[in-house]
Amino acid sequence: MKKIGILFGQETTFPPALVERINAKKADGITAEFVKVDKVMQNITQGYDVIIDRISQDVPFYRAMLKNAAITGTAVINNPFWWTADDKFFNNALAEQVGVPVPKTVILPSNQHPPDTNSNSFRNLAFPMDWEGIFNYVGFPAYFKPFAGGGWKNVYRLENKDEFFKAYNETGQLVMMLQEEIVFEDYFRCYCIDRQDVHLMQYDPRQPHHLRYVRDAQPKTKKMLDMLKDYVLKLNKALGYDFNTVELAVKDGIPYAIDFCNPAPDADVNSVGEENFEWVVEAVANMAIRRAQQHKPGQNNCTWGEFVKKSAK
Repeated sequence: MKKIGILFGQETTFPPALVERINAKKADGITAEFVKVDKVMQNITQGYDVIIDRISQDVPFYRAMLKNAAITGTAVINNPFWWTADDKFFNNALAEQVGVPVPKTVILPSNQHPPDTNSNSFRNLAFPMDWEGIFNYVGFPAYFKPFAGGGWKNVYRLENKDEFFKAYNETGQLVMMLQEEIVFEDYFRCYCIDRQDVHLMQYDPRQPHHLRYVRDAQPKTKKMLDMLKDYVLKLNKALGYDFNTVELAVKDGIPYAIDFCNPAPDADVNSVGEENFEWVVEAVANMAIRRAQQHKPGQNNCTWGEFVKKSAK
């Protein structure tokens, strides 16, 4: 019997719905359950053919456990090695290389020294930095946000350089990005499952969290929908994510990828709505079953993106 495990934290709607859906499909020789961890020993399997990870971004112990599971042959979704290495600033550079428009973005050193460092640790860093060059490149208004992480935490919208320096002084040891504001006419949050299934959702990040997924959205042209889907697939194939969301802001008919490093994306029925919830539960259930059927014991069963695969040649 092949086992699919769901590893999760505070979620209450998606994990049980996913387990129920997988088991309801009665795929031959496949069962799903919540992951149970009672001990983790090096190079010894946890007993799962597939694990869908929804929580290791917040629990370092789980991330270490998942890497151990992956090296013993478990197909971990998403790949914990790549998830550990990835960040939003790198994603922007990769997007440009695969032909997806992104806002102008710069990365900045943390405002305060990291632990166990001092001014001597930054002797290669120009001081003062070329702030005028940075501001002229990005422009204002701009967004200021962490280069890694999510949930709209520590995100600022800034009108000028005075507001920038005030915000910068509040960010402590966070490594931040300053990013061009895209004044959009439309905004989409798009599920991408298994680098093949895409679900486009109209989204308004300016609204309170529970109102951001737009109900009864106005239909869009086939050309726009095809372009959005193409960009979503390009990004996820390059990155190698099995389960991700891509946010795209449309300005003057051009979709700009704003945020596409969301490997544990919101899938709560209370925020995404019944229709989107049904789609993502079904798509992830089908992916998990496919990955279990394809699983080969003792081999590397994690997904690697085209960027890594090309670099390894």
